[in-house]
Amino acid sequence: MTALYLLRRENVLLLYRQGGRVVNDVWIGSAGGHFENNELNDAEACMLRELYEELHLTFEDIENTALRYVTLRRTKEEIRQNYYFFANLKEHVDDNLASNEGICKWFSLNETSSLEMPFTAKYVMDHFCTYGRYTDKIYVGIAEIDGVKFLDLPYTENKKL
Repeated sequence: MTALYLLRRENVLLLYRQGGRVVNDVWIGSAGGHFENNELNDAEACMLRELYEELHLTFEDIENTALRYVTLRRTKEEIRQNYYFFANLKEHVDDNLASNEGICKWFSLNETSSLEMPFTAKYVMDHFCTYGRYTDKIYVGIAEIDGVKFLDLPYTENKKL
């Protein structure tokens, strides 16, 4: 799955997801969802499709888009892999956004720790608010029983053996 968190200054747009098959009655990213078959090797394409389907926004409406977190969680006899993107909503775009997936609301980044969220999303937002927003690193998170352990993902070049 992918998730996109839209930022404007020190605020983040979250969605109170209603009627979802997997995630329901919790705060999640501004837009996101499952991959289509043609997107399996392109998480950004999945995120942009979901952005348009759920908020009627396009790549031209956002800036500084970056993949910042990839998490793995083993639950319910499956391994869930999530790609978390962050982007700024451009100033010309009205921030009074509505979604067909639930209720949109802007929160101060300082407020997000008290919200009910899916397991890995909660730890991603906490990490982002404390560390991630101050860097341009990509983090990998592995879900454990009592939380998510994050490591920064260093860039490595292919070297011939």
